[in-house]
Amino acid sequence: MSRLGSFGVIVTSAALLLGCASVYNIPLNVPLGSAGVVDHLTIGFADPAALDDLLIGLSFSGGGTRAAAFSFGVLQEMDNTPMPHASDKMLDRIDFISGVSGGSVTAAYFGLKKREALTDFRERFLLLNAEEGLQTTLSLGTIGRALGGGINDSTAFTKWLDAHLFDNVTFGQFRNVGSPRVWINASDIYNHVPFVFDATAFTAICSDLSQYPLSSAVAASAAVPIAFAPAVIKAYPGTCHDPLPPWIAKAAANRNSSPMLGSYAKAVMRYREGAVPYLKLMDGGLVDNYGISGFTIARESSDTAYGPLTPQQAVKLRRAMFLVIDSKAGISGDWVKTVQGPDGVDMLKAAIDTTMDSSVGASYSAFDRTMKDWQASMIKWRCGLSGAERARYGAKPGWDCKNVQFFIGRLGFDQLEPERAAVLEAVPTRFQLPQGQVDDVIAAGRDTLRASPIFQAFARGL
Repeated sequence: MSRLGSFGVIVTSAALLLGCASVYNIPLNVPLGSAGVVDHLTIGFADPAALDDLLIGLSFSGGGTRAAAFSFGVLQEMDNTPMPHASDKMLDRIDFISGVSGGSVTAAYFGLKKREALTDFRERFLLLNAEEGLQTTLSLGTIGRALGGGINDSTAFTKWLDAHLFDNVTFGQFRNVGSPRVWINASDIYNHVPFVFDATAFTAICSDLSQYPLSSAVAASAAVPIAFAPAVIKAYPGTCHDPLPPWIAKAAANRNSSPMLGSYAKAVMRYREGAVPYLKLMDGGLVDNYGISGFTIARESSDTAYGPLTPQQAVKLRRAMFLVIDSKAGISGDWVKTVQGPDGVDMLKAAIDTTMDSSVGASYSAFDRTMKDWQASMIKWRCGLSGAERARYGAKPGWDCKNVQFFIGRLGFDQLEPERAAVLEAVPTRFQLPQGQVDDVIAAGRDTLRASPIFQAFARGL
C-alpha cells in the first residue's frame, strides 16, 4: 500500500475513534483564600546569595533528559568553583534559575533541595525512565487519542515526578526554602504567550498559587504537543479583590512596550476579565525554549531602575552573570535525501522543532538587550543618589557608583569540538536515555562552563 493510502487508513480510523478518544486534564488549582497571593518578586533571601555583592542567574532550556543532564553538569562545575575568602562555592551563590520543559525538572529540584540535589538527581531522575507508564509512540492505536487532545494526560507523569523527586510539594512550600528563586515556564497556547507560575498570573485568575503542586507545573512546562494533552488551569473571575500590579494595565496600553511584555500584559488582563475561563498550557519551549521569559518580564515590568532587586542589593551589586544553558538538539532525519517525505510523524516533529528553534534567537536577543539596559539604568540611578541615600542603602566609603559589570552569555554543545558537539546534538529529546549518553551530556555541561570566556571573565574578577 502507498504512503498516502496508509495515512488515509489511519486518518479514517482515527475519525471513527474520536467520539470516544477525547483526552483532557482536570484543573488542580483552587480559588484564592482571604490571605491573597504571597510571592515576592524581590530576588534574594537572608542567605549567602542575597548578602553578597554578586548576582548569578541561570536559565535551563528545554530538551527532555538531555536538557536536565546538561544543566546538571553546569551546576556540578559551579560546585567546583570556590568563592574567594569564603568557605562556600559558587553553587551556593546562585540567586535565580528559570527553567523550561526538561530544564524545568533540574531547576525545580535544585531549587527545592539546593546542593543536596547534586548527590542524588542523577540516580533519582537522569538514569531512570520518566516515560514509565506513558504512551510515547504515534500509531494507529494512539492517533485517536492524539487527535482527541493528546496521547497522554498529565496524571502518570505528575505521579512519577512526585514519587521520584517532589514528594507532593506545593508552591507554598517551594517558595519558603530560600535562594535561588525559581521560575517554571509553560506556554499559554491560546494567548500565544509564556505562562510563568508566579503571583502575577495566579492573582489574575484569583487562584491560590501556594496550593498548586510543583510537579504539575513541571509537567505543564514539559507537555509536548500531541504526546500530552494541555495542562488546564481554571480561572475564578470576580471571586477576589487583589489588585493586579499597576504595570499590567500600563504595559497593555503602551504601544511602546516590548512585544513580550505587551503581549503578556494583555493576556493577564484577559485572565482577570474572565475572557479565558480555562487556561490551556503546553511545553514552555513553544514560545521560549530558553526559559528566560520569567526574568525578562520581571525586569521589564519594574518601575524602578534596580527592580527586581531591592535598592540595598542594587547599591551593593558589583558583578552580575546571566547564563543561558542551551541544550537544543541538532537537525535530524534523512527525508531531505529523497523527493518523498517527510511523513506525517516527521512533519509534526519538524514543525514543533521549527517553532521552538525560531523563538530562541529573538528571545535571547531581547534578554541580552534587557540586561544591558538594566545595567545602564542601574549605574545612572546609583550615580544620582544623594549622600543620605547612599548611606541609607549601605554604600561603604570609597564606593564607586559605576562599578557594576554584567556578564551575559550562552552555553551550548556547539561551543565544544565539532565531533563531540555532533554526538551530543544527536541525543534524542526523550525522558529516557541510556547511562552512557546521560554521563556524556553531564560531562559536556561541566566542560562547556569551564571553557566559557564569559564565565572565566566573571570568575577572574571575584
